[in-house]
Amino acid sequence: MARSFYEQYGEKVKAVAGVQFAPTRYSKIIDIDLRPGFNEDPVFITEMRKLAKVYQNHSEPVILVSCSDGYTELIAKHKEELSKTFVCPYVDYDLLKQLNNKERFYEIAAEHHLPHPETKIITKDDYTAGNLVQPFNYPVALKPANSVEWLDIHFEGRKKAFTIHSETEFRDIVGKIYDNGYTSHLILQDFIPGDDSNMRVLNAYVDQHHHVKMMCLGHPLLEDPTPQAIGNYVAIMPDYDQTMYETVQKFLEEINYTGFANFDLKYDSRDHQFKFFEINLRQGRSSFYVTLNGYNLAQYYVRDYVLDDLDQAATVYGNKNKAQHKLWLGVAVKTFKKYAVDNDAKKAALELIRQERWGNTLYFHQDLNLKRRLLLGYMDHNYVKRFAKYYQINKGRDFH
Repeated sequence: MARSFYEQYGEKVKAVAGVQFAPTRYSKIIDIDLRPGFNEDPVFITEMRKLAKVYQNHSEPVILVSCSDGYTELIAKHKEELSKTFVCPYVDYDLLKQLNNKERFYEIAAEHHLPHPETKIITKDDYTAGNLVQPFNYPVALKPANSVEWLDIHFEGRKKAFTIHSETEFRDIVGKIYDNGYTSHLILQDFIPGDDSNMRVLNAYVDQHHHVKMMCLGHPLLEDPTPQAIGNYVAIMPDYDQTMYETVQKFLEEINYTGFANFDLKYDSRDHQFKFFEINLRQGRSSFYVTLNGYNLAQYYVRDYVLDDLDQAATVYGNKNKAQHKLWLGVAVKTFKKYAVDNDAKKAALELIRQERWGNTLYFHQDLNLKRRLLLGYMDHNYVKRFAKYYQINKGRDFH
């Protein structure tokens, strides 16, 4: 997001966080303000009240841009108070709690005819009572319904989501999850066959009047195989599907959504439908593919809340012109070439690489001092080791 703002307006952004992660180190386009414990209340709201005093007489609107599920929830929770000083382009807390909970999201998706995998809810009471029932054929997908609570759960073998291949493995993993402090429900789902290239990701921006103003579809070709990061995209090709756009637009406008939305989907060859796995109530970590392809993420916030010229603008349905497509990579080119599944989409991606029509979020030519170059090289090297260690273990498994 910082790069999107810098490319559009030439100004660095202020980032407030509890800790600093590697991607922002030695950057010249971000002013990092570290406040220990900022990612949770009461520290979050205490520090935000201090910031509100700093910005209370600011001449221009100050927009809060969340880059995690936790911060999105905290902003929504305190939206009424924060909105007195800041622009908070997020849904109200009640709707957030429903959409953030995967169990409720699937109920809402069904109400609005949004296709999703067959689903069963597992509760802690089911586990403690010895009443674990698994109605699907193996393999199955298992993931926490409460993604925010899941951030605080730790045990050996923990993953963002699990693909389970036997009854023994199913009971073992459910036991580890609940024995290590998780209390919310689990989502058990029918496994949708196919590799990473069957995935799609869709980003949309919905203005303050609940009208969808931009949609940009991506075709992931490779995902991170590391257990803690399974499902994170590291290669995305632009894609276009007007029917999908219209389906998602109808859904978002019917629920009175606000701000960025990020959907994960997968094509089910058994019934020839794309199934929706989840909605993230913000742009995703790989969403720079949107800016890279000409739909700068930052401009939508500014046009909506500062320039006030977005409401009358036509909805943009991205990536219709293949001649303008650019490949987004989150790993080195050699890693992509080695591990992405060989298919027509990969061939198209390799052609874009040959034509130098590709980009990486972190390798920004205006933000590459020596220390940062060395750090990014080290990060790329770590990805090589992670793929070498985990890719064969997870090959062919569904990460969602």
